Amino acid sequence: GQLVESGGGSVQAGGPQRLSCLASASTDTSYYMAWFRQVPGKEREGVATISIYGRTMYADSVKGRFTISQDKAKNTLYLQMNSLKPEETAMYYCAADRSDWWFVAKYNYWGRGTQVTVSS
Repeated sequence: GQLVESGGGSVQAGGPQRLSCLASASTDTSYYMAWFRQVPGKEREGVATISIYGRTMYADSVKGRFTISQDKAKNTLYLQMNSLKPEETAMYYCAADRSDWWFVAKYNYWGRGTQVTVSS
């Protein structure tokens, strides 16, 4: 499967940003999906996941501010981010796998990432 992220860019602290991840037709609804983020020199960090049953999970640091969702008809995964903080500046990646890796970065498929820069 192929994953292509979009929606990154520059945003003021406190503002919103919505990321999208378009999946190829082969990455169908039977995949567990997730958003990760990474800054140079640090490990990739799990942000949000959505299971094949629609169950969502969030890292404690983003609970109440980020929302993961998917439009199965459009093969698209979203990450709505609100109240963004400067320390959340990172490359954001979309991931997919037939196994549920939760927040472990062992998903089989990854996009190339989209940069989000939050300025204070």
